[in-house]
Amino acid sequence: MATGGGAIMIASWLTWLSIVSLVVAAVTAVVIALDLRRHPQSMAVMNPVWPITALYFGPLALWAYWTMGRQASPAMSGHDHAHHHEHKEAKPFWMQTFVGSTHCGAGCTLGDIFAEFLVFFAGITIAGSTFGAQLVLDYAFAFLLGVGFQYASIVPMRGLKPVAGVIAAFKADALSLTAFEIGLFGWMALMQFGFFTTPPKPDTPVFWFMMQIGMIIGFATAYPMNWVLVKTGIKDAM
Repeated sequence: MATGGGAIMIASWLTWLSIVSLVVAAVTAVVIALDLRRHPQSMAVMNPVWPITALYFGPLALWAYWTMGRQASPAMSGHDHAHHHEHKEAKPFWMQTFVGSTHCGAGCTLGDIFAEFLVFFAGITIAGSTFGAQLVLDYAFAFLLGVGFQYASIVPMRGLKPVAGVIAAFKADALSLTAFEIGLFGWMALMQFGFFTTPPKPDTPVFWFMMQIGMIIGFATAYPMNWVLVKTGIKDAM
């Protein structure tokens, strides 16, 4: 329902749309997770990354997984497996960058989920602002988890020792996850100050539906940064 200043009340249709979107995303994540039990990723960290990606991309994540990430069947013959591996290596650069971007996307998504619930249920504020606490803790959790996901991928790829792995993961993901959060935080500011007379809370489906949109925007703002990082060799192509 429209109100003054362009803000809107949370209408029933938006609540139902939010529920449908969240359920579809959850089902998509389960479908991918079940398929990963039969076709585990060669890089173990991608096993949780793909279902987490589905939490905000929904069915698009299933398409991306099937097109860019699904591994060959363990029962495949050696010749067929080698042919499949060559096919995967021949993926266009934009696909390699997309898969690489899912790392920071997964870390940011989990970090945002943890932080939002923590702020809401613990009543945390910064300088009297709940929104300020959301931004600070979202970034902090996203940073820790994003670098963690990158560490889990970059160490086996480069054969690094722990300290060198942490440094490399920081270099590879700090700018990427920051770019993700910039896009997400811009959308969250609109949620807080532009779209609603009373912003939705983390205990409502509308809040998480809006966050799904924000995370897609965050992925879009992180993608160009990942492109640059991979092109310059700071981040490994997937």
